[in-house]
Amino acid sequence: MSECRIPRHGSRARARVKGFTLIELMAVIMLLAIALTVVSVSFSKSLQSARIRGASRDLVAALRYTRGQAIVKGKQQVLTLSLDSNTYTAPSKHAVKLPKDMNLTLTTADTEQTGSATGGIRFFPDGSSTGGHISVFQGQREWRVNVAWLTGDISLDEQPDR
Repeated sequence: MSECRIPRHGSRARARVKGFTLIELMAVIMLLAIALTVVSVSFSKSLQSARIRGASRDLVAALRYTRGQAIVKGKQQVLTLSLDSNTYTAPSKHAVKLPKDMNLTLTTADTEQTGSATGGIRFFPDGSSTGGHISVFQGQREWRVNVAWLTGDISLDEQPDR
């Protein structure tokens, strides 16, 4: 008869514990931290983009309202801008102020520049306008609102980063 020995679980034989080392855990935590940083920066940029796009669309709506008022009332209407205070005003409406981190620039006919930092875009009863463009800036991002002089058409374009 053969003898079978059963090992004892005592001081000589240790069971190997399976798990993660501290270095492995630290590596995983670092990778998660990097991933979260990338996601939060991307989210922040997309939120900024949405804010400037929203402000630009509101400006487009104000310009279209002004053009519509000129056509309906049969007389000239002007959307005025104050570049110092970053505001614009449509006819019979309250002034709209852009958020602090956004700026306006205006390119329009000389006759529509009423001061060094004020001016407007005029629409006529036939729908035409004095034309020009208004840029809304936030950091390196620029959205340009174009107004065609002949037709009065208004379009919004994102410009490449400067």
